[in-house]
Amino acid sequence: MTTNPSLSIITLMTLLMCLTPTLIKSEESIDVLLPISLNLTVLTDPFSISAASRDFGNITDVNPGAVLCPSTPAEVARLLRFANGDFSYDSESTTSSPGFKVAARGQGHSLRGQASAPGGVVVNMTCLAKTAKPAAVVVLADGTYADVAAGAMWVEVLEAALARGVSPVTFTDYLYLSVGGTLSNAGIGGQVFRHGPQISNVHELDVITGKGDMVTCSPKLNPELFYGVLGGLGQFGIITRARIALEHAPTRAKWIRILYSDFSAFTRDQERLISMANDLRVDFLEGQLMMSNGIVDTSFFPLSDQTRVVSLVNDHRIIYVLEVAKYYDTTTLPIIEQVIDRLTRTLGITSEFMFVQDVPYFDFLNRVRNEEDKLRSIGLWEVPHPWLNMFVPRSRILDFHEGVIKGLLLNQTATSGVTLFYPTNRKKWNNLMSAMIPNEDVFYVIGFLQSAGGSHNFEELENLNDRIINFCDNSGIKIKEYLMHYTRKEDWIKHFGPKWNDFSRRKMMFDPEKLLSPGQDIFS
Repeated sequence: MTTNPSLSIITLMTLLMCLTPTLIKSEESIDVLLPISLNLTVLTDPFSISAASRDFGNITDVNPGAVLCPSTPAEVARLLRFANGDFSYDSESTTSSPGFKVAARGQGHSLRGQASAPGGVVVNMTCLAKTAKPAAVVVLADGTYADVAAGAMWVEVLEAALARGVSPVTFTDYLYLSVGGTLSNAGIGGQVFRHGPQISNVHELDVITGKGDMVTCSPKLNPELFYGVLGGLGQFGIITRARIALEHAPTRAKWIRILYSDFSAFTRDQERLISMANDLRVDFLEGQLMMSNGIVDTSFFPLSDQTRVVSLVNDHRIIYVLEVAKYYDTTTLPIIEQVIDRLTRTLGITSEFMFVQDVPYFDFLNRVRNEEDKLRSIGLWEVPHPWLNMFVPRSRILDFHEGVIKGLLLNQTATSGVTLFYPTNRKKWNNLMSAMIPNEDVFYVIGFLQSAGGSHNFEELENLNDRIINFCDNSGIKIKEYLMHYTRKEDWIKHFGPKWNDFSRRKMMFDPEKLLSPGQDIFS
């Protein structure tokens, strides 16, 4: 085990990594010939193509034929209509449908080329955000919602909302993701137990379907498209605008980490906290694992306690970290300490295992950015990330812990990365949407955020991921993967289960030529 109190776990684990990622290259190449009459800003220079060929995962390298930098949604619609065979823009064309594929790309934070378009056209959604009128983020006068360009980042939404004293209700841990990108998956983080994922907090969308139709949709207006697109992995349309729910913004956060050596006590308290409905209810809840065969990040804890934390990990091999936050502002300042005291007494937590920081609300939500800045400054951000994310039913979480955490992870020679581990409530998700979750009232969000390089090569981590999945399959643990990338149709059918027929039907309704998001490998 390695420790360094001055560096975070992400920084430390990455210091061990090599700088050359393991890439899976696509040799497919298709010429995209677009008529001048389409009046589109299309980039084909090597830099633009290279930038669009890679993503955060740094596992794949898939070249598009071109990159579209649109200034209006109408340009995206024209591109898709032409791809569908509308040659009204090109009177000299005598061919049938061009048939090139199209993928929307925001910040490029997919893991395995999901936002790629081999030989086709990648639509750079950040271009739309930069030219959005009157702005990329427009907060309604009464502060109940914001109209947001899909290419805008969540940090931009937060900044614009805070300027008006309001805030979105739920966030991903990392804020520098595009709104359209997270809404195409689900958008999960530490507030999901209370407010649901980001897709559960959208009032309305503007979408360009795979046929090139520009459609406004909501639960009452074109609901089939609305529910299909949210969590729909980009299969039915490209989101260009989202109306995001807002609420009153706090100003500060009591950020608390509590250490456990007993897994049952750890999960018991997590589940108690997500079920509370009174003033003791926390605003944020996650969990992490600190393991003796990994790098123990002690930077959160006071200097005087860091050696003791390391000793706890050495002694118990695993320490479970319950991470919560309680927000407050000037109106709740007089009682916040009383609330924290009642909360800890309710859980029976002793002060020697509880650590508290008091930070600005924005800084708490933006906490991961500091880690990114450190890694970028030393050239260690762009490494392979064979992450494995999944939802595990509560009824099998003890079996999962014994078989995966203790049976596989703890028996590795060394671990690389962060392991997230926290419960959430099914009732906060809308089953009409495309996103899939386990069929239990409570399930756990598990994230193995591993990075390859150094002593942890890509093949070893992929093998570990396969062993985790195989254990779940062989043990009958009905997990649902998140941010997954299957290459076989039968795996997608299994993933969507009872929703597969509706998912396929919506594909034929909104993208019958199967042009959108080919990198997901669902209908390829």
